[in-house]
Amino acid sequence: MARVRILVLTSSTGGGHDARAEAFAEWCFQLYRHEVDVRIEQMLEKSSAINRFGVNLYNRIQRGAPWMHKVFFTFVECLSFINARKVTFGGAYYLSVLAEYRPHLVFSVHDCLNRGYFQRARKLLGPDQVRCATYCGEFSGGWGYSRNWIEPTVDRYFSRTPTARDYAVKRGIPAARARVRGYLMHPRAHLEVLTEAERGVFREQRLGLRPDLFTVFLATGANGAHNHFDLLPVLARHGERCQAIVICGQNKEAYNELIHWRANHPEFNCYIEGYSEIVHLLLQVSDVIVTRGGTTTCAKALHFRCPIIFNAFGGIMPQEELTWKFFRNGAGSEKIGSAAEFAAIMNRWLESPAAYARCRADFLALRYEEDPTLLIEELVGLANEVARVPLKRQPFPPRGGSRSAFSPA
Repeated sequence: MARVRILVLTSSTGGGHDARAEAFAEWCFQLYRHEVDVRIEQMLEKSSAINRFGVNLYNRIQRGAPWMHKVFFTFVECLSFINARKVTFGGAYYLSVLAEYRPHLVFSVHDCLNRGYFQRARKLLGPDQVRCATYCGEFSGGWGYSRNWIEPTVDRYFSRTPTARDYAVKRGIPAARARVRGYLMHPRAHLEVLTEAERGVFREQRLGLRPDLFTVFLATGANGAHNHFDLLPVLARHGERCQAIVICGQNKEAYNELIHWRANHPEFNCYIEGYSEIVHLLLQVSDVIVTRGGTTTCAKALHFRCPIIFNAFGGIMPQEELTWKFFRNGAGSEKIGSAAEFAAIMNRWLESPAAYARCRADFLALRYEEDPTLLIEELVGLANEVARVPLKRQPFPPRGGSRSAFSPA
């Protein structure tokens, strides 16, 4: 059976890159079933001990000392020179994957997997036998937008916002190859949408919370970096008017400590989960989310109409600065670096619901609706310029599916 073959390059620096790679693979199967073969490679970690060390260092800094990322980011920018036309570290593994899989499209969702990688693919497979594309999840441009994203020979470059797209063009991406495509979430996130009535039921029956209280979502990335124990006492002081949803990522120690904290604070309504597969649902039943500036979480929050308070404890990483800048400039979103700053916001919002309503309205003004299949069709079509395989696209939502039929019971 002839199939379109797409190689996705990603790395686990944080969780957003992998989430987008996995979402793309799920969409391809949803729309094209077995006619499109997607192979995801953790290219940095699997290709080189040096790259693997860098990924692990990135994640350790993110968990413990975000301010150090300013130094780390500057160092990583040097890769744009080292990998100008070749893959310096891990090149042998990458070439072996290309030779064995022979993709029709190399699709990068990570900043460090563009420069050199596209040139190597064309040299090995032939310039007419492979296409190359990049999906950059940044919200805006400036300091923190890695020059490693910019590979001017790319066949298609997708940005999350018009602001980021314009910056990419300014830095060298040909305007004719640049597109704006937003969310890239899993298909289920577009199917499992709660109605207003279902939100209260979900809070009560699935989460054990009250349906009527102001609900604060304390989030963390996959690494489990958090400041929950600084923020929860603030919320507990308002236990008669608010409640919390708390997730811990892959941080088992945090989960265990939070379970103990909840047991000793019976007066406060609190739902606790480790690594969550239902963030898209938790966002829909939350009034605000407290999170670092990870692009995937913030994009979901915008899509599901959940305003953001940005967690800046320990400083903001350069990449997070781009997200914070977009929401600050566009919606006046709040940023906190201490429990006292968080308390001031919560006091203001709980005392004056109109103040919260104004912030939410400004936040929602940044939203836009998008057909989630458009990006997938463009990427598969780009690959099929080489493969030339007759494709039969499946309907979405699938037959029998419904965007509002999710039952929280």
